[in-house]
Amino acid sequence: MFTSQTSSFQDSIDVEERDDFDSEEISGYSQKIQLNCYYTIYLYQGTSLTLVDSSLPLEAEPELRTYISRRLSKGALLGGMGNIATVELSIPEQAVGCYCCLLEQERSPEQPDADGNGYVICFMGGSEKGLNLFRLELDKYVQGLQSSLQTPELQNLETEVRPYLSQWFEESVMHIYRVVQLVQNNISFLLHAALSHTHVDIINSDERTKTDVTRFIKAASLQGLSQQDATTASLCKAISEDTQSDLIIDCSTSPPSLTNTVSNRFCDDWIQAFLNAAERCNPFLLRQILENFKLKAIQDMNSLKRFVRQAEMSHYALFRCCQFLQGCGNGDVLLQNARAEHSDLPEACSIIGVLEEFLREREQAQA
Repeated sequence: MFTSQTSSFQDSIDVEERDDFDSEEISGYSQKIQLNCYYTIYLYQGTSLTLVDSSLPLEAEPELRTYISRRLSKGALLGGMGNIATVELSIPEQAVGCYCCLLEQERSPEQPDADGNGYVICFMGGSEKGLNLFRLELDKYVQGLQSSLQTPELQNLETEVRPYLSQWFEESVMHIYRVVQLVQNNISFLLHAALSHTHVDIINSDERTKTDVTRFIKAASLQGLSQQDATTASLCKAISEDTQSDLIIDCSTSPPSLTNTVSNRFCDDWIQAFLNAAERCNPFLLRQILENFKLKAIQDMNSLKRFVRQAEMSHYALFRCCQFLQGCGNGDVLLQNARAEHSDLPEACSIIGVLEEFLREREQAQA
């Protein structure tokens, strides 16, 4: 019964052995981060593109401009929505992932019909598949440039716009890598905190580290992905606050010290996959592993819901439920979420209470 479950879990954490993130497209990843990243910004007026700034080689920029013009003529770039594809340019990588977004200018009273005017921002690096994993981060990063593009003739190009565009990869893609590098083997504590809605407090650190950890916790959490609604998520958070203290990361030492740490076998089993990807300096693989981690957690939550429903009518199903919780290694988190989601269902809560008692007895027996 549990062989297939173990096999499925192993498949999810062994992504680096079979995923095309480990192919020639990221051969630049070995011991150091060697990926070449580029940016380009165009002024878009009517149907014409005018180059504002670019880090591409001179021979590659016209090729990109031709590609962008073709996309615009087909209506493939919508204002404020990023588009990701593979482009072939005269650069060492030849084929590269390209994120491009049209930021439309606000209409002025003098030009009420200035449709289509604005700036096209392009980020190039890695693969199309890799950039797709960071689409939300890239969209948000581009939106952060909006206010800087209101200056007439971009007089702030060298002081604001260019430095901002140059940091797109570091700020939008590398945060997960930096967090894994920061906490190393302690990554399981952050994973558990994300699943259990435990607040994480970062002290004695710079703002970038605080932001990185906050973004990692958000990326690892299941809010918005599982079938929980806002009320259920709030109840789950309340349960967590009643039973756990905040996870504290103190960055005054290197490596940082962690207090009030809680993990489980499920989270511990993912440590090595994260460390392997970080050692190879592969942020795209790290994000894929994080997505696989969340997917496996959601699958287990759905399995537990099914077992709980069956256990209301069958003692054998209750036994299977106990066996499942014992085998998955994530019973504490699953039951916390199940109790929150079934808070208005007395029979289900009764079964969850039995399961919680079962886990407590197992923990005491193993202590």
